[in-house]
Amino acid sequence: MSEQQQYTAGNIKTLKGLEAVRKRPAMYIGSTGSPGLHHLVYEVVDNAIDEALAGYCEKVEVIIHKDNSITVTDDGRGIPVDFHEEENMSALQLVMTTLHAGGKFDDDTYKVSGGLHGVGVSCVNALSTYLNATVCREGKKYYLEFHKGVAQGDVREIAETDKRGTAVTFKPDPDVFETTEYSFDVLSKRLRELAFLNKGITIVITDERAEDKFHEFCYPGGLASFILFLDENKTPLHPDPICFCHSRNGAEIEIAMQYNDSYNENIFSFANNINTVDGGTHLSGFKKGLTRSINGYISKNNLVKNKVEMKGEDLREGLTAVVSVKLSNPQFEGQTKAKLGNSEVMGIVEASVSEMLGDFLEENPAVAKKIVDKCVNSAIAREAARKARQLARRKTVMDGGGLPGKLADCQEKDPAKCEVFLVEGDSAGGSAKMGRDRTFQAILPLKGKILNVEKARIDKVISHEEIQVIVQALGTGFGSNEDEDGFTISKLRYNKVIIMTDADVDGSHIRTLLLTFLFRHMPGLVENGNVFIAQPPLYKLKSGKEERYVYNEKEREIAIKEWADRKSISQQRYKGLGEMNPDQLAETTMNPETRQLIQVKLEDVVEADRIFTMLMGEEVEPRRRFIEENARKVKNLDV
Repeated sequence: MSEQQQYTAGNIKTLKGLEAVRKRPAMYIGSTGSPGLHHLVYEVVDNAIDEALAGYCEKVEVIIHKDNSITVTDDGRGIPVDFHEEENMSALQLVMTTLHAGGKFDDDTYKVSGGLHGVGVSCVNALSTYLNATVCREGKKYYLEFHKGVAQGDVREIAETDKRGTAVTFKPDPDVFETTEYSFDVLSKRLRELAFLNKGITIVITDERAEDKFHEFCYPGGLASFILFLDENKTPLHPDPICFCHSRNGAEIEIAMQYNDSYNENIFSFANNINTVDGGTHLSGFKKGLTRSINGYISKNNLVKNKVEMKGEDLREGLTAVVSVKLSNPQFEGQTKAKLGNSEVMGIVEASVSEMLGDFLEENPAVAKKIVDKCVNSAIAREAARKARQLARRKTVMDGGGLPGKLADCQEKDPAKCEVFLVEGDSAGGSAKMGRDRTFQAILPLKGKILNVEKARIDKVISHEEIQVIVQALGTGFGSNEDEDGFTISKLRYNKVIIMTDADVDGSHIRTLLLTFLFRHMPGLVENGNVFIAQPPLYKLKSGKEERYVYNEKEREIAIKEWADRKSISQQRYKGLGEMNPDQLAETTMNPETRQLIQVKLEDVVEADRIFTMLMGEEVEPRRRFIEENARKVKNLDV
């Protein structure tokens, strides 16, 4: 028998201690990319927040050091340092080096915990080149150091102190992670959420890599403050958020919600402070309870005279809500805890929302009327949108196919290998068609500026001709997943959706309109990383027979300095895509070997929502303030 065919006991390996974490890190932190890197910080911070939930911590500080190491400090009780007889090591070393070791499995230590599995800080330790833990408790300061999860000696007392708490400093291992550079904005988003979710706690983040990068978050108003923050650039239908707390069957439920005059629902769900981005039973319970209470109020008071069918999505148009539950034994799907799975929670939340929201509507008839009117108008618009979709489908059939006539499709049929350019104008579209590689590149020219969907209801959006063309070309449908024709990422015909516009003010406006549409009605494209921005060059520099394309002012300055000894340098400023010949456009902006693309990433949903509302919404004052604050930062503005 050959060596390859042998399978004996010698092939079975046992990974001891933290070896398993280093061998398969993605199993424990989700990925070894940027999300996993930031997850390390969340795990350490979650331990500090668990101290706050238990009533022992008031302040948490996070520092990003210049070398991208991280320090997390809290003023909680401090991790125990006394000797653990059973495991023959200090409790501090045990917590830092052993999976499933910690206070989360003792029901008396933490009634509620975000760091559920007891693998968090030990994983951070395993995946760091070094980790230092400093503990202040009972008048003394203790210190223990680790290298790649291995303790460097025993815990030792280093000083006396009147402080208490734990400080953990770690540096992610570059041999494990694809990148070790932390994003101040990504971390700030999570810390801001935690401050909203834990009323009164102070959370500070400092970035030592740059000046003026500092946030201090503290929100005594809790979830009500969260709602006001989310709706800062919107016009509310009622000035004060609707808030209620309820304890039922061992679960603590806290919900804040407010209706505004926008056409989008904006709901965030949390379980034990963990942002459950994929929802779960608590979110389903909230939606069912909301539908039951509003429909019950409408029926009881006979408020809808016409026969209008009200669906859940109608009742959530213009709704901003935060749903937070705290449980003693949460069941998350996976270590990254993206979805809550406790089946009993759905009924608990549904009953609580139905009861408390029902009481609120009865006690506040003026607010209730505004909400009901909003919901009814949404239902009417949804029905109009359904008819508009049917008309669009019939038009497609009459035109002889499922793709728009102006689309120059590619030959490749595997979506993973295909890309489509959404091009500003027929002239640039013509050049792009001539310069493309028709094997895998499709071109969709767009005329003029598409509808500003931030100010339009769904029926107006789907009736807009250019939007219909985009939807047909991409193949995904758009809108709510609950719709029959709602957005479905698996139907996407192109792996890359590339927005290509002129480098002037109009081009920037068209790009923003397209991004607003994709963010609001096809968010899965952005979340999945399918959306890109093409970067056409700003200048063509020429000296003698040598030519060079540069994409910003800095590159132009560098090139001119390099050519400083030359007698003549000509500079051609490109104001539009149409000024380039097809071969130039292909070489600079379309050829994968030479082009520059910017991938659109959704790192902070809350901030993205605020920015789109501010830039494209009805309120003028927030937009004016934004322009005044950022005008001096603008570069390469072509008016």
